[in-house]
Amino acid sequence: MANKEELYEIIYEALEDINSTLPKNKQIKNDPSEILFGSEGKLDSLGLVNLIVQLENLIDDKYDKSITIADEKAMSEHRSPFRSIDSLAEYAVTLLNTED
Repeated sequence: MANKEELYEIIYEALEDINSTLPKNKQIKNDPSEILFGSEGKLDSLGLVNLIVQLENLIDDKYDKSITIADEKAMSEHRSPFRSIDSLAEYAVTLLNTED
């Protein structure tokens, strides 16, 4: 069973690659409260897609389980699961622990 702490580490690993392409002042800190996407976020749409693809691949590698993070359920959430590292980790844990 996956937990949020494990997902933070996986997200941080995915962010290493993303940060390597960003200017220093735009890099995303390894902090659960860091805003990823939205008016205060550091990622644009393409950056978010890159993060999601990397995250899905890393999750598949670690848990041997394929999940789709950017699905209809995610898009219909009242608070976007893509807003912060914490909300993304929480959403991914939910998907990992409920999908077959």
